[in-house]
Amino acid sequence: MVKVVICGAAGGIGQPLSLLLKQSDLISHLALFDVVNAPGVAADLSHINTRSKVTGHGKEAMSEALKDAHTVVIPAGVPRKPGMSRDDLFKINAGIIRDLAEGVANNCPNAFVLVISNPVNSTVPIVCEVLKKHGVFNPKKVFGISTLDVVRSSRFVSEVNPAVDPSTRVTVVGGHSGVTIVPLLSQIPGGFVDGLSEEKLGELTHRIQYGGDEVVKAKDGAGSATLSMAYAGARFTLKLLEATVAGKSGLVESSYVNLDADVEHTAEFKSKTGLDYFAQDVEFGTEGVSKIIPLPEVSAYEKKLLEAAIPELKINIAKGASFITDSA
Repeated sequence: MVKVVICGAAGGIGQPLSLLLKQSDLISHLALFDVVNAPGVAADLSHINTRSKVTGHGKEAMSEALKDAHTVVIPAGVPRKPGMSRDDLFKINAGIIRDLAEGVANNCPNAFVLVISNPVNSTVPIVCEVLKKHGVFNPKKVFGISTLDVVRSSRFVSEVNPAVDPSTRVTVVGGHSGVTIVPLLSQIPGGFVDGLSEEKLGELTHRIQYGGDEVVKAKDGAGSATLSMAYAGARFTLKLLEATVAGKSGLVESSYVNLDADVEHTAEFKSKTGLDYFAQDVEFGTEGVSKIIPLPEVSAYEKKLLEAAIPELKINIAKGASFITDSA
């Protein structure tokens, strides 16, 4: 039995994410939880003729939804609105994430926890601190899904140079907001950056870092990046399931993780930067994180991006961790 729970399943990300995951034969039970409309979404999806059964769980049934879960995906929370930064979301979403993490600790402490809810730089530390408080924290099993930054990078790079296949995976490190998003464009095969002027490189980097704002503006108050985020969330979830359920090896995806998940490959970086969390390429294994792939040799331009990202990440991480530790 492979039970996957989506917390926030009736929302703008949750519904398309649920639809995408319903198509997977790796999932035998898809449990949808939300404070409103989850049973209706579940009834709709349950008519699709794929392997998994679908159940819907309302506001009072969080424990029932989470019980014995293999993987918990969390897109719950309010979306960004025009003029709202990811940081503005913090006070609203932090309490939601805390309560869901409590539910995980009490009902499925061994589950893989995949966090989509913004601001990811802060919500992942919230989840980890709650799990620590309950004595069930395993850094190999908690992930911040920063895959949308990779998806955007691949697409935007192919628009700049159509010779680059849009399926080419671009390594993106750092975090999941603004200047903390550091696309390592120098690592794209074929010398992609060699053909770019400094101005074009800056424009492309900025577009990747603030792609979410592009969508928020285009939707004009009607929402944020829901469909592309659902696609990225499904891509990450399915890749993790391929490793943890099907035992497939060599699968790599960028993820915002606690660096204690692989001390061997991150101790020097952690000591040098003072960071406890960072988005890097992660190789999946049956236990979650198999290896955090060390940073490659980056360009001078990317070094400057990292220098700008690190102080911001420290602030974001401290804000998330202190939300739990200060209220203990």
